[in-house]
Amino acid sequence: MSIPHLFRCPISLDIFTDPVTLCTGQTYDRQCIERWLADGHRTCPVTMQALGDATALVPNRTLRHLIDRWLSAATTTDHQHHLPESDPSLAALKRCLLSDATAAAAKIGALEKVMALAFESDVGRACMLQLGFLGVLLPLVFRAAPADRCCAEAEAEAEELALQCALSLMPSSAAAPQLDCLNVLKKEASLASFVRFLERGSGRAKAGLCRLLETIATAAATRDLALIVAASPRVWQALLPLLQRQDGPASDPRASEAAVRAIAAVCATEPARGSAIHHGVVGALFRHLTWWAYGKGGGAVSSALAAVEALAETEAGRRAVARAPGATRVLVRHVFMMSSTNDGSEHAAAALLAVCRESRAARSEAVGAGVVTQLLLLLQSQCGARAKAKARALLKLLKSR
Repeated sequence: MSIPHLFRCPISLDIFTDPVTLCTGQTYDRQCIERWLADGHRTCPVTMQALGDATALVPNRTLRHLIDRWLSAATTTDHQHHLPESDPSLAALKRCLLSDATAAAAKIGALEKVMALAFESDVGRACMLQLGFLGVLLPLVFRAAPADRCCAEAEAEAEELALQCALSLMPSSAAAPQLDCLNVLKKEASLASFVRFLERGSGRAKAGLCRLLETIATAAATRDLALIVAASPRVWQALLPLLQRQDGPASDPRASEAAVRAIAAVCATEPARGSAIHHGVVGALFRHLTWWAYGKGGGAVSSALAAVEALAETEAGRRAVARAPGATRVLVRHVFMMSSTNDGSEHAAAALLAVCRESRAARSEAVGAGVVTQLLLLLQSQCGARAKAKARALLKLLKSR
């Protein structure tokens, strides 16, 4: 059973938690529409009708009642199919996960049921989000390591399973109010547990934690937390090694790619760039780009180049790029990339333009590396207007050097 279209907020696309109606007759989740209005918009997001001063929000109690009834009926149906035990309610699962007295084996069993519900049913996922399961799961992920080694293995299994459950429930919209529970990482002990898990977890767990970092960097509810994370030396010390190429059966390329995307998301926020540069992100990104063969690496390469472009918008970032060994040649190599979107080419050209404007040495090195040919190939490709504008600007700059 899927969630009825009318029960989803048109902004977040998640099920309504507090539906309110505008004067246009359109209904939105309160937190989403309040954020829209706080950003200065004075139109209805769906109809684009001007609101003027008519921005009053009227609670849609009828819709709220219908959703509650639907959730109740849907939950009962799902329990009949998936949770046949003596006490199959979601409330019982939640109590099991919250209780410190619950044995590790029982907690793992409860987490497995949560995972099954999240993957097998949109209704189950919606119900658990409504009941606050995300806020229950995250503290299970970021808890202090047990002193007893016998308990440590079971706790580690529960910790990783709780992480996968939390990721399966993560709302797709950065405006979703449920993401506020990620602010548990503002607690020093929770952040320390996050770092420990990022250092010692499996490749799959590391990739999942990087996904959480990416969400933290982009979600509206975690803006302050994103700055706290970006300012933490311990986070960077655990994150940057994931960019290094690792060989052998224990290596997991998913962790490396997820780490690159997380770094790109963090660097997209201007206040976080200074800390990123200070902790050596520029050098780590270029080492990562160097390890990929030309045209390989997919989204990870594009994300790495996006991070370099963002960092090159600052003076400190441009200096760091200019100092990084072989950085200019790496950017030149990626100016023309055979891909469906040419996003990487656009980011490489933009970063080169920013660096070459301030460095005569960088301009000479770029020309020696064949940037003119690369730019001409890019202009002849099906790249976007922004990529072509950057390419033309860089050609003009090099011509006048």
